[in-house]
Amino acid sequence: MKRFDERKEDFSKALARLKEALKEPETDLAVDGVLHRFEFTFELAWKTMKDYLEYIGIMDKTGSPREVIKSAFEYGIIENGKEWINMMLARNQLSHLYDEETSREIYFDIKEIYVRLLANLKDKLEENKEQSDK
Repeated sequence: MKRFDERKEDFSKALARLKEALKEPETDLAVDGVLHRFEFTFELAWKTMKDYLEYIGIMDKTGSPREVIKSAFEYGIIENGKEWINMMLARNQLSHLYDEETSREIYFDIKEIYVRLLANLKDKLEENKEQSDK
């Protein structure tokens, strides 16, 4: 559980920093900062889900982000698996992206969709943790 707790804490901090970046005026530099923080936050999100799934005995040590997302959706840890897959694909695009228009589209998806999904995951993990501590 210690690994999951540490990862969950790192994810929570990264999400807070992403939300902080989204409050900045929409300059090129601010958008770049949001995209970078999003990449980092998404990585922590899927790895936190993986650690949680391992902790509750659903998943073993292996698993791609796609497999983790599918399992998390199947077990009710996340809602809207399709949007989570879209988020994963957007994150993957950012690693190889040099197109201003596409990066702006991803920025708006982060702002309008993905940050909410990430926040819902954080809430769900905290809720599940509280229940398991009882």
